[in-house]
Amino acid sequence: MRPASTRRCSGFTSIRCCRAPSPCRSSSFWSLLSAYTCRKKLDLVAWGVTALCVNAIGILLARRAKALDIPTDKVSYWRRRFLLVQIVIGFCWAAFILQDCNSCGEIDFGFYKGAVLLIALAATAMGTFLLRNALLFTFAPVVLALGALTAKTGSSGYLALTVVLSASLVFLVFMTNRMHRGNVHILSVQAEKDDLIAELEVAKSMSDEARRRAEEANMAKSRFLASMSHELRTPLNAILGFSEVMSTEVLGPLNNPIYKEYTGDIHRSGQHLLDLINEILDLSRIEAGKYDLNEEAIHLVEITEDCIGMVQLRARTKNISITEQFEYGMPAAWVDEKAMRQVILNLLSNAVKFTPSGGEVSVKVGWTAGGGQYLSIKDNGPGIPEEEIPVVLSAFGQGSIAIKSAEQGTGLGLPIVQAILAKHNGEFILRSKLREGTEAIAILPAKRVLQSIPPVEDAPAVERRRKSFA
Repeated sequence: MRPASTRRCSGFTSIRCCRAPSPCRSSSFWSLLSAYTCRKKLDLVAWGVTALCVNAIGILLARRAKALDIPTDKVSYWRRRFLLVQIVIGFCWAAFILQDCNSCGEIDFGFYKGAVLLIALAATAMGTFLLRNALLFTFAPVVLALGALTAKTGSSGYLALTVVLSASLVFLVFMTNRMHRGNVHILSVQAEKDDLIAELEVAKSMSDEARRRAEEANMAKSRFLASMSHELRTPLNAILGFSEVMSTEVLGPLNNPIYKEYTGDIHRSGQHLLDLINEILDLSRIEAGKYDLNEEAIHLVEITEDCIGMVQLRARTKNISITEQFEYGMPAAWVDEKAMRQVILNLLSNAVKFTPSGGEVSVKVGWTAGGGQYLSIKDNGPGIPEEEIPVVLSAFGQGSIAIKSAEQGTGLGLPIVQAILAKHNGEFILRSKLREGTEAIAILPAKRVLQSIPPVEDAPAVERRRKSFA
């Protein structure tokens, strides 16, 4: 018998043929080989169709879950359905492991299986990391099938593939679990951020609505006060006029001195009420935004001297001395003269009102460090507790000293001063210490001064500049 020789029987297979009765030329052999090859091809095609169908079911299930608004109590149910699909896919890959190819080289087909499984493992890890333990459920059947083949065949190739796939599976399960936790954390933070944004939007809408209502209420209050103040001033002027005629006995003497005293009380009370109405009217106009400034060039020192003359008589009655410290020659300021007179008179009246008999009121007018002008009125009265300063600066606010004083005011003087200075872009500062006195400072900005001077520099800065030029 002749030795066996290798003959190419087809284009993609090689088999070892024997010379005995020409098997390659035998029609029965060709029929058996064709039937075997067709069966193997049909097995691979059936596996491929099955795997594609299972993956299609998973995709359709995912699209359905995405279209539905899944409630919280149904999340576990849908998670089990997805894991079941992944288990079926895992069995499909296990079936792929069990496929055989007698016409292929053992090493070549083993490398092919390993490469396909590693690619499938990586793709599954990237596609299902949001589904916890999906990778483990998918490839656990594959590892078991590889272990069974290794135990059955004792092949070192299957053993190496089992070890590589198992190690890759453990690593990718660890990584996908970390990615899952990270994405869950990101989603929770995103959900919290969305909730906070929604709460902020609701709070903002509520605050906008509350502010709108408050502004409408404030405008209605201001309009009401302005209207009522205007309506009250007309009859009040008549009361003041008639009471003054009666107290001065223009039309004849009052035989009863008590009546004369009463008419003086009526006149003083009416004057106090008129001052209150005027202050309320001014404050309501300012709050309503209808307080327009009639600006002109005035000298702050001149109008301060005029205002001191108006309160001088009252100060002498209480034996209060008013000292002046003015910087003459300052340029004019562009302000509303009537408004500035009201500011100065209010501050001077407060200083004289709360200064005890024999006290002193100091009035200063000069430059600020920024090139503006200031007015300072300081008394040595009882002072204001530090915690009460915000109270006296609010509308109708009065400190404890003012409440106990015999000359109680309306509590509107300082708020009006603050509002008028704000209309001039200025600043009002109130400094006070209990039992040491109070200082009120009205500041006009440099842009209100028609001819400004450069800001005052401190001595160290001047010395440094002198040395730099030396």
